[in-house]
Amino acid sequence: MRFPLTLWDISLWLAITAIILLATSELISPYYGHTSLIIEKRRLKQVALLLDILFMFTVLIRIYLMIISG
Repeated sequence: MRFPLTLWDISLWLAITAIILLATSELISPYYGHTSLIIEKRRLKQVALLLDILFMFTVLIRIYLMIISG
């Protein structure tokens, strides 16, 4: 049985998610409206940067695989 997601799919998902989280952390107010929900911008930004690092890791793996195969 093969894993249904390829490295390309995972890399694309990580990139899109990281961009969305980073843009959200920069655009939102620390207090979302007048509700009692407080969004921690620092933690949101840390998660976005972690996903960015994982994306870069998948890119390095893909470059390595291209070098080996060619």
